[in-house]
Amino acid sequence: MLDIYAGKNALATLQQQGFSQQLISTMIGASGGPKWFSLFGLDKYIFGELFKDRTSELNLIGSSAGAFRFAALSQSDPVAGITRLAENYSQTVYSEKADAKEITSKAYDLMSAVFGENGIEQIITNPVYKAHFVTCRCHGLTQFENKALQMLGLVTSYGLNRIDRRLLKHQFQRVIYHHPESNLTIKDPYQFETSYLPLTENNTLDALLASGSIPVVMQGIRNIADSPKGMYRDGGIVDYHFDLELENQQGLILYPHFSPVPKAGWFDKSLNRFVDKKHYDNVIMLVPSAEFIASLPHQKIPDRKDFTDFPAPERIKNWQTVLSATEQLAQSLDDFLHKQDIERVKPLAW
Repeated sequence: MLDIYAGKNALATLQQQGFSQQLISTMIGASGGPKWFSLFGLDKYIFGELFKDRTSELNLIGSSAGAFRFAALSQSDPVAGITRLAENYSQTVYSEKADAKEITSKAYDLMSAVFGENGIEQIITNPVYKAHFVTCRCHGLTQFENKALQMLGLVTSYGLNRIDRRLLKHQFQRVIYHHPESNLTIKDPYQFETSYLPLTENNTLDALLASGSIPVVMQGIRNIADSPKGMYRDGGIVDYHFDLELENQQGLILYPHFSPVPKAGWFDKSLNRFVDKKHYDNVIMLVPSAEFIASLPHQKIPDRKDFTDFPAPERIKNWQTVLSATEQLAQSLDDFLHKQDIERVKPLAW
């Protein structure tokens, strides 16, 4: 039910030392909206069992849905946090013609439910799990809320990206909001301007919402506290599944992901453009297998189109089925760890 892939260095390390939680220093969380439901059982197992007694630092860097997951998982009770996120997100219902204002309002409600009274304080003071939320600060037409102007800006972005991903740096700046005591930095071959801002009580909620503010679908977040003024949107625009090098990291990178073939940015989804394999040399990917996906309702993992393709009661039922089914992935990972069946680990799939 679970496919395990590893980059060159990660595979060699596993073959020499076996798999232990001490090898992991970082986790990555991809964008993808409800697709993350397919990882729910893995998230609960990793933080409820694998890292249960962990005392060494673990950096969590995510964009959009990945940032939402890590906001839940970096609270004092990570399993309770991710469960609140799954339950509240899966049962979200919009009106028939929901606009960006309504969808954004529901996202605020979702995060308020996930945070509870002390969630933000727990995130920014967590001594072990150090969250990082990736956002994009917009320039040009993409900074406007007017739908026509924003669409024109996005069409321009799509065209620039087809020519060369590096050209997007003229429209988007990467801003990483990070745990106040983290020193994680990145090395980006595409040379996007990158800023690092500490999470605070005043900016954590808005930074997280910005990380998941899908252009056109949601309102952007303007002038986040303790940040340069401007319009902030979905971190997945630039870092959809990530194609960069993490610096200041000595260990391996664990990457539960719903696809064995990551895409660098949001505009790469429909392109036959692969990420640089060397950026995944130290990565272990945990991916739901084709067999697992075939067992799910409609033989697919959830996605944002489900909101319009299915009546709300049917969608919610399907998503609850998926959330329960992911316990099989947790069991598969548990079997792998107990047996240390390193022969199950495959080279990267691209």
